[in-house]
Amino acid sequence: MRLSVYYGGTFDPVHLGHIAVADAACRLLHTSVHMVPSADPPHRAPASASAEQRATMVELAIAGHQGLVCDRRELRRSGKSYSVDTLRGLRAELGGTQPIAWLIGMDAFLGLDGWHEWPALFDLAHFIVVQRPEQSLRSMSASLQDACTGRWQESPEALFSTPAGKLYIMPLALRHESSTAIRDGLARHEDVSACLPAAVAEYIRFHQLYASGV
Repeated sequence: MRLSVYYGGTFDPVHLGHIAVADAACRLLHTSVHMVPSADPPHRAPASASAEQRATMVELAIAGHQGLVCDRRELRRSGKSYSVDTLRGLRAELGGTQPIAWLIGMDAFLGLDGWHEWPALFDLAHFIVVQRPEQSLRSMSASLQDACTGRWQESPEALFSTPAGKLYIMPLALRHESSTAIRDGLARHEDVSACLPAAVAEYIRFHQLYASGV
């Protein structure tokens, strides 16, 4: 069965690293990747750009990238953008047998046990964890390590046969883009356009986002 893949994030702003992750997952898994901008992220300070602006930047960034989709479902929902609520909605929409995977960076995955109702996430989706050389699973908390025991898979194909509950690490060449660093650079009026899709850089410049230095 084909895997349904969702890539959540604040995307504040979306950058070339995000697109590289989504493209790599699309190629590896032979399926579409739905990028899901968070409307009201619960695990960080409020985003600098509005949810609508961030979703628009995602749409601009993925134009021409076959298999990438901007999914605005969290913008249509009130309250905090809890991933467990998003996944429950997807499960209700797609059915109990459809394999669903949540694409997540290693840094976010290591903090998973701080997420709202986090143990329930494993009943709703698989996790595809994007490897980062400077981070290691050895940094997992004891509670997260216990929850992950027996779930790790050697091959992504193992995720296709069951609806949820498995984990796979997706290797990816090192990239240096960071939304935080980009926002900081823009606030200092530095040129960070090399880190951004051209259409996103132009959108930031036109709307003077992040005290734009693009």
